[in-house]
Amino acid sequence: MRSTAYGEEHEAFRQVIREFLVNEVVPHFPEWERAGLVPKEVFRKAGKIGMLGLQVPEEYGGGGTSSFKFNAIITEETARAGVSLGGLSVHLNVVLPYFLAYATEKQKQRWLPGLADGSQLAAIAMTEPGTGSDLAGVATTAVRDGDHYVLNGAKTFITGGINADLVVVVARTSSGGDRREGLSLLVVESGTPGFSRGRNLAKLGLKAQDTAELFFDDVRVPAENLLGEEGKAFRYLTSNLPQERLAIAIGAQAAAEAALATTLEYVQERRVFGKPVAAFQNTKFELAGCAVEIEAGRALLDRALEEHDVGELTAADAAKVKVYCTELQSRVIDRCLQLHGGYGYMLEYPIARMYADARVTRIFGGTTEVMKTIIAKSLGL
Repeated sequence: MRSTAYGEEHEAFRQVIREFLVNEVVPHFPEWERAGLVPKEVFRKAGKIGMLGLQVPEEYGGGGTSSFKFNAIITEETARAGVSLGGLSVHLNVVLPYFLAYATEKQKQRWLPGLADGSQLAAIAMTEPGTGSDLAGVATTAVRDGDHYVLNGAKTFITGGINADLVVVVARTSSGGDRREGLSLLVVESGTPGFSRGRNLAKLGLKAQDTAELFFDDVRVPAENLLGEEGKAFRYLTSNLPQERLAIAIGAQAAAEAALATTLEYVQERRVFGKPVAAFQNTKFELAGCAVEIEAGRALLDRALEEHDVGELTAADAAKVKVYCTELQSRVIDRCLQLHGGYGYMLEYPIARMYADARVTRIFGGTTEVMKTIIAKSLGL
């Protein structure tokens, strides 16, 4: 079955992205994995072909589209090629929406052109050493002092934190009875005194994605760098979670599809006991089962893409899609790796890297357990 979510304009864009990945990413990707990050010039090249500014209005140098489907295609094609582009997904799908929705006109003129052309990369700093899914528990503080905020605290597991030129920091600007109140978004620019980066964290998978610790020691952030209204960050952050979780689901679904494709090729070439692995009934049953689950995931994802583009994707439905597609990703890749035998455990084979990369999708953007809690609430439980 073919996807029902895309039209001719989307498929034309897909070809552009596919060519970019083949020419600019695939040949260099092993080197980037060893280095632990994607060189910043790659993002500037991506900006030249319009990858980074799809939803940025034309007056700020972007493509001016309101559809999320073009972002989805970028995610799908990187998975298909067996590569990643560091913090690009966070830049496009998580951080940019805050600038588009809450920046003042002056801030848009200041930041959007660079975010669109790849000269400025963005990250968001929410997670802290003692605070993960409990966003209301943020302890980083920002105290108003004249025309500045004085920012103190530490963040961890920040995707794109090494390469980022702009970091949107979630900080507590006031305290009260409701822990969700009093959080604000402050844009911290690279090079600001007191702002430092710790380690590029060593991870099980996603080796080319820079994931950093960030530290803020009496960082004086201009009040004009406040994004949106003071104290409203919790509402801002939760309003964008459906898109963030949908983006994760897209990557998970695409990875499952890529795993099936590479395994189909492998089992037809690999021979054991004098015949191809594909000739065994177990192989046929396993891959047929994977194909059925993948079709179900694609149908669910297509529906979610359509609903998101018209503003109707709810938090609960986004949670359902994330749970299904990320769990699907892990099941399919595990079964596909098993069919590779010992070679599936070797990192030179794509399936091994897919296996390592898959584990985190059930954690970041909200764990599966948190997603199930959201779904249960929507059921009145």
